[in-house]
Amino acid sequence: MKFALHFANTNFPDAAGGRRLALAAEAAGFDSLVVVEHVVWPTNYSSKYPYAPSGRLPGGPGTKLPDPLIWMAFAAAATSRLRFLTGILILPQRNPLVLAKELATLDDMSGGRIDLGIGVGWLKEEFEAIGVPFEKRGARADEYVAAMRALWAKDDASFKGQFVSFDGMSCNPKPLKGSIPIVIGGHSEAAAKRAGRLGDGFFPATGAAVALEPLIELMQRTAREHGRDSAAIEVTTGCPGALPGAAGDPVQAVREASARGAGRVVLPVTACMEGPAAGATQGAQTLSGLHAGDLEARLMEFGEKVIAKVNG
Repeated sequence: MKFALHFANTNFPDAAGGRRLALAAEAAGFDSLVVVEHVVWPTNYSSKYPYAPSGRLPGGPGTKLPDPLIWMAFAAAATSRLRFLTGILILPQRNPLVLAKELATLDDMSGGRIDLGIGVGWLKEEFEAIGVPFEKRGARADEYVAAMRALWAKDDASFKGQFVSFDGMSCNPKPLKGSIPIVIGGHSEAAAKRAGRLGDGFFPATGAAVALEPLIELMQRTAREHGRDSAAIEVTTGCPGALPGAAGDPVQAVREASARGAGRVVLPVTACMEGPAAGATQGAQTLSGLHAGDLEARLMEFGEKVIAKVNG
Protein backbone atom coordinates (compact mmCIF):
# COMPACT_ATOMS: atom_id res chain seq x y z
CA MET A 1 0.00 0.00 0.00
CA LYS A 2 1.19 3.49 -0.83
CA PHE A 3 0.70 6.32 1.64
CA ALA A 4 0.42 10.01 0.77
CA LEU A 5 0.01 13.33 2.57
CA HIS A 6 -2.57 15.72 1.12
CA PHE A 7 -2.68 19.56 1.06
CA ALA A 8 1.10 19.78 1.23
CA ASN A 9 1.51 23.11 -0.56
CA THR A 10 -1.34 24.90 1.20
CA ASN A 11 -0.11 24.04 4.68
CA PHE A 12 3.59 24.49 3.89
CA PRO A 13 3.58 27.18 1.18
CA ASP A 14 7.04 28.62 1.73
CA ALA A 15 10.48 27.26 0.90
CA ALA A 16 11.54 26.25 4.41
CA GLY A 17 8.24 24.57 5.20
CA GLY A 18 8.03 22.75 1.88
CA ARG A 19 11.53 21.36 2.21
CA ARG A 20 10.91 20.37 5.80
CA LEU A 21 7.71 18.49 5.00
CA ALA A 22 9.20 16.71 2.00
CA LEU A 23 12.24 15.47 3.91
CA ALA A 24 10.14 14.38 6.88
CA ALA A 25 7.63 12.51 4.71
CA GLU A 26 10.38 10.73 2.81
CA ALA A 27 12.17 9.70 6.00
CA ALA A 28 8.93 8.33 7.49
CA GLY A 29 8.22 6.09 4.49
CA PHE A 30 5.46 7.98 2.75
CA ASP A 31 5.22 7.37 -0.99
CA SER A 32 4.06 10.82 -2.05
CA LEU A 33 2.94 14.35 -1.29
CA VAL A 34 -0.29 15.64 -2.83
CA VAL A 35 -0.66 19.29 -3.82
CA VAL A 36 -3.68 21.36 -4.85
CA GLU A 37 -4.28 24.44 -6.95
CA HIS A 38 -6.32 27.49 -7.78
CA VAL A 39 -4.73 30.09 -10.02
CA VAL A 40 -6.85 32.91 -8.62
CA TRP A 41 -9.28 33.24 -5.73
CA PRO A 42 -12.33 35.41 -6.44
CA THR A 43 -13.25 37.89 -3.74
CA ASN A 44 -16.90 37.17 -4.49
CA TYR A 45 -18.22 33.98 -6.08
CA SER A 46 -21.51 32.16 -6.35
CA SER A 47 -20.08 28.79 -7.40
CA LYS A 48 -20.46 26.15 -4.70
CA TYR A 49 -17.38 24.42 -3.33
CA PRO A 50 -18.44 20.74 -3.44
CA TYR A 51 -16.30 19.47 -0.55
CA ALA A 52 -17.69 21.49 2.36
CA PRO A 53 -21.26 21.91 3.64
CA SER A 54 -20.81 25.69 3.56
CA GLY A 55 -20.09 25.64 -0.17
CA ARG A 56 -17.11 27.92 0.47
CA LEU A 57 -13.40 27.30 0.02
CA PRO A 58 -11.53 26.97 3.32
CA GLY A 59 -9.39 30.01 3.94
CA GLY A 60 -9.82 33.30 2.13
CA PRO A 61 -8.53 35.38 -0.79
CA GLY A 62 -5.28 36.03 1.07
CA THR A 63 -4.52 32.33 1.42
CA LYS A 64 -1.18 31.30 -0.03
CA LEU A 65 -1.73 28.74 -2.80
CA PRO A 66 1.65 28.14 -4.46
CA ASP A 67 1.62 26.93 -8.05
CA PRO A 68 1.64 23.13 -7.69
CA LEU A 69 4.28 22.40 -10.32
CA ILE A 70 6.76 24.96 -9.04
CA TRP A 71 6.21 23.78 -5.45
CA MET A 72 6.72 20.18 -6.58
CA ALA A 73 9.94 21.07 -8.39
CA PHE A 74 11.32 22.72 -5.27
CA ALA A 75 10.40 19.80 -3.02
CA ALA A 76 11.61 17.22 -5.53
CA ALA A 77 15.05 18.84 -5.57
CA ALA A 78 15.29 18.28 -1.81
CA THR A 79 14.39 14.57 -1.97
CA SER A 80 15.42 11.43 -3.86
CA ARG A 81 12.58 8.91 -3.52
CA LEU A 82 9.37 10.79 -2.68
CA ARG A 83 6.78 11.10 -5.44
CA PHE A 84 4.53 14.09 -6.09
CA LEU A 85 0.90 14.09 -7.20
CA THR A 86 -1.27 17.03 -8.16
CA GLY A 87 -4.51 16.40 -6.35
CA ILE A 88 -5.79 18.05 -8.42
CA LEU A 89 -4.60 20.30 -11.24
CA ILE A 90 -7.47 21.98 -13.12
CA LEU A 91 -6.59 20.72 -16.57
CA PRO A 92 -9.04 22.70 -18.77
CA GLN A 93 -7.47 25.94 -17.55
CA ARG A 94 -4.02 24.99 -18.88
CA ASN A 95 -2.43 25.14 -22.31
CA PRO A 96 -1.81 21.43 -22.97
CA LEU A 97 1.38 21.94 -24.99
CA VAL A 98 2.95 24.16 -22.36
CA LEU A 99 1.80 21.81 -19.62
CA ALA A 100 3.19 18.77 -21.45
CA LYS A 101 6.58 20.47 -21.59
CA GLU A 102 6.49 21.51 -17.92
CA LEU A 103 5.46 18.08 -16.68
CA ALA A 104 7.94 16.17 -18.83
CA THR A 105 10.78 18.44 -17.74
CA LEU A 106 9.83 18.04 -14.09
CA ASP A 107 9.48 14.28 -14.44
CA ASP A 108 12.83 13.95 -16.24
CA MET A 109 14.71 16.12 -13.74
CA SER A 110 13.13 14.45 -10.69
CA GLY A 111 13.97 10.95 -11.87
CA GLY A 112 10.43 9.99 -12.90
CA ARG A 113 8.64 10.93 -9.65
CA ILE A 114 5.62 12.84 -10.98
CA ASP A 115 1.94 11.84 -11.14
CA LEU A 116 -0.60 14.16 -12.74
CA GLY A 117 -3.92 14.26 -10.93
CA ILE A 118 -6.49 16.20 -12.93
CA GLY A 119 -9.98 17.60 -12.45
CA VAL A 120 -12.30 19.70 -14.56
CA GLY A 121 -12.93 22.39 -11.96
CA TRP A 122 -16.00 23.86 -10.28
CA LEU A 123 -15.19 27.57 -9.79
CA LYS A 124 -16.78 29.28 -12.78
CA GLU A 125 -15.52 32.72 -11.78
CA GLU A 126 -11.93 31.46 -11.95
CA PHE A 127 -12.46 30.15 -15.49
CA GLU A 128 -13.90 33.49 -16.53
CA ALA A 129 -10.93 35.40 -15.12
CA ILE A 130 -8.45 33.12 -16.89
CA GLY A 131 -10.39 33.40 -20.15
CA VAL A 132 -11.31 29.74 -20.59
CA PRO A 133 -14.95 28.74 -21.21
CA PHE A 134 -16.54 26.94 -18.27
CA GLU A 135 -18.79 25.03 -20.65
CA LYS A 136 -17.45 21.82 -22.22
CA ARG A 137 -14.60 21.72 -19.72
CA GLY A 138 -14.94 17.94 -19.44
CA ALA A 139 -14.56 17.42 -23.18
CA ARG A 140 -11.66 19.88 -23.18
CA ALA A 141 -9.93 17.92 -20.42
CA ASP A 142 -10.31 14.63 -22.30
CA GLU A 143 -8.81 16.17 -25.41
CA TYR A 144 -5.93 17.75 -23.52
CA VAL A 145 -4.99 14.37 -22.04
CA ALA A 146 -4.84 12.86 -25.53
CA ALA A 147 -2.82 15.79 -26.88
CA MET A 148 -0.24 15.60 -24.11
CA ARG A 149 0.15 11.86 -24.50
CA ALA A 150 0.67 12.34 -28.22
CA LEU A 151 3.54 14.75 -27.54
CA TRP A 152 5.09 12.45 -24.95
CA ALA A 153 4.84 9.35 -27.17
CA LYS A 154 7.09 10.46 -30.04
CA ASP A 155 8.66 13.29 -31.96
CA ASP A 156 7.00 14.74 -35.06
CA ALA A 157 3.65 14.28 -33.32
CA SER A 158 0.35 15.45 -34.74
CA PHE A 159 -3.05 15.90 -33.16
CA LYS A 160 -6.35 17.27 -34.41
CA GLY A 161 -9.21 18.06 -32.08
CA GLN A 162 -11.91 20.54 -31.30
CA PHE A 163 -9.87 22.52 -28.77
CA VAL A 164 -6.25 21.86 -29.76
CA SER A 165 -4.55 20.91 -33.01
CA PHE A 166 -0.93 20.68 -34.10
CA ASP A 167 1.02 18.99 -36.87
CA GLY A 168 4.58 17.68 -36.87
CA MET A 169 5.57 18.90 -33.39
CA SER A 170 8.26 17.58 -31.04
CA CYS A 171 8.39 18.24 -27.32
CA ASN A 172 11.49 17.23 -25.37
CA PRO A 173 12.59 16.02 -22.91
CA LYS A 174 10.14 13.16 -22.75
CA PRO A 175 8.93 11.76 -19.42
CA LEU A 176 11.46 9.32 -18.03
CA LYS A 177 9.23 6.26 -18.58
CA GLY A 178 7.63 7.50 -21.79
CA SER A 179 4.54 9.01 -20.18
CA ILE A 180 3.30 10.44 -16.90
CA PRO A 181 0.61 8.59 -14.92
CA ILE A 182 -2.66 10.53 -15.13
CA VAL A 183 -4.95 10.21 -12.13
CA ILE A 184 -8.56 11.31 -12.58
CA GLY A 185 -9.91 13.20 -9.59
CA GLY A 186 -13.53 13.82 -8.68
CA HIS A 187 -16.51 12.30 -6.94
CA SER A 188 -18.99 12.38 -9.84
CA GLU A 189 -20.07 9.61 -12.17
CA ALA A 190 -18.49 11.56 -15.02
CA ALA A 191 -15.14 11.45 -13.21
CA ALA A 192 -15.47 7.72 -12.58
CA LYS A 193 -16.23 7.09 -16.25
CA ARG A 194 -13.35 9.32 -17.33
CA ALA A 195 -11.00 7.34 -15.13
CA GLY A 196 -12.26 4.12 -16.67
CA ARG A 197 -11.86 5.42 -20.22
CA LEU A 198 -8.46 7.05 -20.01
CA GLY A 199 -7.03 7.24 -16.50
CA ASP A 200 -4.02 5.49 -15.04
CA GLY A 201 -5.58 6.11 -11.65
CA PHE A 202 -8.76 7.28 -9.95
CA PHE A 203 -8.87 9.63 -6.96
CA PRO A 204 -12.44 10.12 -5.68
CA ALA A 205 -12.43 13.32 -3.64
CA THR A 206 -11.83 12.55 0.02
CA GLY A 207 -13.97 15.42 1.28
CA ALA A 208 -17.13 14.55 -0.62
CA ALA A 209 -20.06 13.01 1.24
CA VAL A 210 -20.62 10.23 -1.28
CA ALA A 211 -20.24 6.45 -1.23
CA LEU A 212 -17.00 5.50 -2.97
CA GLU A 213 -17.73 1.85 -3.74
CA PRO A 214 -20.32 2.59 -6.48
CA LEU A 215 -17.92 5.06 -8.09
CA ILE A 216 -15.07 2.55 -8.05
CA GLU A 217 -17.36 -0.10 -9.52
CA LEU A 218 -18.46 2.33 -12.24
CA MET A 219 -14.84 3.12 -13.06
CA GLN A 220 -14.00 -0.57 -13.31
CA ARG A 221 -17.04 -1.35 -15.43
CA THR A 222 -16.29 1.53 -17.80
CA ALA A 223 -12.70 0.36 -18.15
CA ARG A 224 -13.82 -3.13 -19.14
CA GLU A 225 -16.30 -1.68 -21.64
CA HIS A 226 -13.39 0.12 -23.29
CA GLY A 227 -11.20 -2.97 -23.39
CA ARG A 228 -8.97 -1.84 -20.55
CA ASP A 229 -7.64 -3.73 -17.53
CA SER A 230 -9.58 -2.22 -14.63
CA ALA A 231 -7.16 -3.71 -12.12
CA ALA A 232 -4.36 -1.62 -13.61
CA ILE A 233 -6.14 1.64 -12.68
CA GLU A 234 -4.84 2.53 -9.24
CA VAL A 235 -7.42 3.83 -6.77
CA THR A 236 -6.45 6.54 -4.29
CA THR A 237 -8.79 7.15 -1.34
CA GLY A 238 -8.91 8.59 2.11
CA CYS A 239 -8.87 6.26 5.11
CA PRO A 240 -10.43 7.90 8.19
CA GLY A 241 -9.74 4.84 10.33
CA ALA A 242 -6.00 5.24 9.76
CA LEU A 243 -5.81 8.84 10.95
CA PRO A 244 -3.80 9.44 14.11
CA GLY A 245 -6.17 9.41 17.07
CA ALA A 246 -8.94 7.51 15.28
CA ALA A 247 -10.69 4.74 17.17
CA GLY A 248 -9.84 1.21 16.19
CA ASP A 249 -6.84 -0.40 14.55
CA PRO A 250 -5.30 1.80 11.82
CA VAL A 251 -3.51 -1.14 10.21
CA GLN A 252 -6.79 -3.02 9.88
CA ALA A 253 -8.46 0.09 8.47
CA VAL A 254 -5.82 0.29 5.74
CA ARG A 255 -6.18 -3.40 4.96
CA GLU A 256 -9.93 -2.93 4.61
CA ALA A 257 -9.32 -0.03 2.22
CA SER A 258 -7.05 -2.31 0.23
CA ALA A 259 -9.77 -4.96 0.10
CA ARG A 260 -12.11 -2.32 -1.36
CA GLY A 261 -9.62 -1.71 -4.16
CA ALA A 262 -7.41 1.10 -2.88
CA GLY A 263 -3.77 1.10 -3.86
CA ARG A 264 -2.91 4.38 -2.16
CA VAL A 265 -4.41 6.07 0.88
CA VAL A 266 -4.11 9.78 1.54
CA LEU A 267 -4.07 11.54 4.88
CA PRO A 268 -4.44 15.28 5.30
CA VAL A 269 -1.08 16.51 6.52
CA THR A 270 -2.93 18.33 9.28
CA ALA A 271 -3.71 14.94 10.84
CA CYS A 272 -0.07 14.83 11.88
CA MET A 273 -0.13 18.22 13.56
CA GLU A 274 -1.84 19.64 16.61
CA GLY A 275 -3.31 22.87 17.91
CA PRO A 276 -3.19 25.55 19.03
CA ALA A 277 -1.12 27.62 16.63
CA ALA A 278 2.28 28.71 17.84
CA GLY A 279 5.27 30.50 16.40
CA ALA A 280 5.63 33.14 13.74
CA THR A 281 7.16 31.17 10.89
CA GLN A 282 5.84 28.54 8.52
CA GLY A 283 8.14 26.04 10.17
CA ALA A 284 5.94 26.17 13.27
CA GLN A 285 2.51 27.35 12.19
CA THR A 286 0.53 26.25 9.17
CA LEU A 287 -2.29 27.79 7.18
CA SER A 288 -4.68 25.58 9.14
CA GLY A 289 -3.61 27.24 12.37
CA LEU A 290 -2.14 24.00 13.69
CA HIS A 291 1.19 23.60 15.40
CA ALA A 292 3.79 21.76 13.31
CA GLY A 293 6.52 21.64 15.92
CA ASP A 294 6.33 17.85 16.29
CA LEU A 295 5.82 17.15 12.60
CA GLU A 296 8.87 14.92 12.13
CA ALA A 297 8.14 12.84 15.22
CA ARG A 298 4.48 12.42 14.35
CA LEU A 299 5.20 11.37 10.77
CA MET A 300 7.87 8.94 11.93
CA GLU A 301 5.47 7.47 14.48
CA PHE A 302 2.87 6.89 11.78
CA GLY A 303 5.54 5.34 9.58
CA GLU A 304 6.56 2.90 12.29
CA LYS A 305 3.09 2.03 13.59
CA VAL A 306 1.18 1.91 10.31
CA ILE A 307 3.25 2.07 7.11
CA ALA A 308 5.89 -0.42 8.24
CA LYS A 309 3.30 -2.86 9.59
CA VAL A 310 1.08 -2.70 6.51
CA ASN A 311 3.96 -3.10 4.08
CA GLY A 312 6.29 -5.16 6.25
